[in-house]
Amino acid sequence: MVKMRLHILIAEYELNQKELAKATGIRQGTISSYASNTFKHLVREHINILCTYFNCDVCDLIQFKKDMP
Repeated sequence: MVKMRLHILIAEYELNQKELAKATGIRQGTISSYASNTFKHLVREHINILCTYFNCDVCDLIQFKKDMP
């Protein structure tokens, strides 16, 4: 299962979703769905923007864990 770690980065940077949306140009609703792991798909450009903003690698933003049978 793919999970976003965006909520962790937002907390570490002491931001709220509205501030992040304004700083990145990504809609607040999209930020919310990424942060709460309710997204249906990931937009490549959003990953680029978020990694640039947080100065991190993709693995710092997205985590993969195998589903247990």
